[in-house]
Amino acid sequence: MIPVILCGGTGSRLWPLSREAYPKQFLPLIGGETMLQATVRRLEGIEPLQAPILVCNEEHRFAAAEQLQEIGHGAQSILLEPCARNTAPAIALAALAALAALESGADPLLLVLPADHAVSDEANFQESVESARALAEQGYLVTFGIVPTRAETGYGYIRRGDKLAETAWKVAEFVEKPDTETAEAYLASGDYSWNSGMFLFRASRYLEELERYRADILTACRSAYKSAARDLDFTRVDREAFAACADESVDYAVMEPTESAAVVPMDAGWSDVGSWQGLWELAKRDANDNLLQGDVLLEDSQRCLVRGESRLVSLLGVSDLVVVDTDDALLIADRQRVQEVKKLVSNLKNTGRSEAQRHRKVYRPWGYYDSIDAGPRFQVKRIVVKPGQQLSLQMHHHRAEHWVVVQGTAKVTRGEEEVLITENQSTYIPLGVVHRLENPGTIPLELIEVQSGSYLGEDDIVRLDDEYGRN
Repeated sequence: MIPVILCGGTGSRLWPLSREAYPKQFLPLIGGETMLQATVRRLEGIEPLQAPILVCNEEHRFAAAEQLQEIGHGAQSILLEPCARNTAPAIALAALAALAALESGADPLLLVLPADHAVSDEANFQESVESARALAEQGYLVTFGIVPTRAETGYGYIRRGDKLAETAWKVAEFVEKPDTETAEAYLASGDYSWNSGMFLFRASRYLEELERYRADILTACRSAYKSAARDLDFTRVDREAFAACADESVDYAVMEPTESAAVVPMDAGWSDVGSWQGLWELAKRDANDNLLQGDVLLEDSQRCLVRGESRLVSLLGVSDLVVVDTDDALLIADRQRVQEVKKLVSNLKNTGRSEAQRHRKVYRPWGYYDSIDAGPRFQVKRIVVKPGQQLSLQMHHHRAEHWVVVQGTAKVTRGEEEVLITENQSTYIPLGVVHRLENPGTIPLELIEVQSGSYLGEDDIVRLDDEYGRN
């Protein structure tokens, strides 16, 4: 069995915490580990199990690899999608990679899991996976149906058909998100479960059914994978071939039309954490039903979700609010309307606001930078470089830079010279001069960068050499 972990998606309904450049699957929303790390952790104990295949966006590749390393896990392959094309093509790439990696004739089971779901009962999760194994080995395409706990209108549903085993049924139909009355009827009937988006099937069986019902998708994915290139620890599929692939979910492409779909129930405290309301329902709340995270003070307030990241957040005499305060954006919303947060994100995109895509703190493979202040013709950043890492060899057409070391030692390439600067020392990089910053030490290098010039955008970086393969 090979886990296939889908790391795409932007989690826009969890803005301003989740953003395109660093979405919810890479954030510690519940507990100390990120959602990706928790997804990998809950597989521990399932045997036999190979290292996972990750499918993720190119921009997230270093975050995905580093987060696995932090918990002592590796991936047998990290497949990079040059553009988003939904779950049917993503799983096809993983199936092709799994078959190519194994000995001739081997046909592994693929356990397909989104990276951004929460599961509170890991033992029940693993029991459901084991229950589905025999069906998948027989050629069924198994989906896991979450045992519903309420008349939920935010999920799709699966209706059971004929019984296949003690805890498995044929899928009679997949149904879209219902209205309240319909959801209540589904719950009362006992024949419906929530559609979890988790699957177990043989790699070859998925490709067979995909070829039967959406041969165009499989053709495009085969072409993209055939022309793939290795890039460090990543497999970069062909951009042109993959961009030509249809944007389609696995449900529409395969699971709905196939006659081999089976459903195994799962009662494991599952949530897709699709909104702030979902997080409020899932997490532990106080006596007044408030979910408080960070430096928060409430008085006479009930049923609120309040998250403060860098300063005190106080509420007085309010109910049913979501308040999320980050370094550069503040969200205040009616808790019953948080599904509409994506409308705010859409408006931000339409007006060209960077807050839709990036946080103030931006992670890079070498460390991160935090944009502290900015104004006409200047910008101030706090830069942290991990031990042994270096930025690209680069130059700028429109800005000069001043660097002041706060902690550690910096090895600076500036034109033809190399210098070492330590705490309380500084250097100046004139406009147009080729330069590089490196941390040769054993502790994080921290410095303050002051940029000045006519244009300070991140696209004013001309990379001449980069060990991370960035353009």
